[in-house]
Formats: sequence, C-alpha cells, structure tokens
Amino acid sequence: MATPHHGRSRAVYVISVAAELAGVHPQTLRIYERKGLVDPARTKGGSRRYSEHDIEQLQRIQDLTNQGLNLAGVKKVIALEAELAELRAQLAATQAAGEEAVAEAHKQYRRDLVPLKREITVYRKPPR
Repeated sequence: MATPHHGRSRAVYVISVAAELAGVHPQTLRIYERKGLVDPARTKGGSRRYSEHDIEQLQRIQDLTNQGLNLAGVKKVIALEAELAELRAQLAATQAAGEEAVAEAHKQYRRDLVPLKREITVYRKPPR
C-alpha cells in the first residue's frame, strides 16, 4: 500500500533538478512560489523539495505562459482547472449514487401487484 511519501506526491527533487525537469531557471521556480503557483515541500533545514506532481504543475505553468498568459492568468486557469476536476469528481459520485438508488428501487418492486395471465387464447375466424 502506498503511503503519502510515495508516488507522485513524494517530494524528492531539489530546486535545480526540478527546474531542469520543468525546463525553467531555478529563479523562475522561486518566482512561481512567491506568486502562489506552486508550493514545494520543505526540509527541516528549509530547502525546497519538489514532487512529480509539482513538476507536472510547473510544466503546465510553462505551457500556459508559452501560450501568452501572464502569471495572474495562469493562476486563474489552474484554479479553474482544479475546481473543474473537483466538480467532475462530485458529479461522478452523484451519478454513481443515483444509479445505486435506482437499482435499489428496482429491487423493491413488488412483482405480485400485477398478476400475469398465462393462458393461451386461440383466435378463430367467425363463421360467415
């Protein structure tokens, strides 16, 4: 079982490595942090440590700035993307709950309320 210290959230990259992976200068990462675009973990000594998730976030910031957005615009887009992801998760949970409620309602139907007539009726032409 993965712990919070494993996978994409494990902060292992120092600023120089994170900057190289993201394709930016380390000073750019410090600017992004001051602007609230990224929040790297800190060691007890205060050194920044970046996770895979942080690197992906930095790459997304680069993509958006390369498309012409300023950092305020980037921050807004990232916030809206996060909100959209949350709303999609809520919608999926609501849909699943609705489907479960419908399935449960179908199980509760009383099939004995409408008797079925199981006899066969043969149709015969009336005489002329």
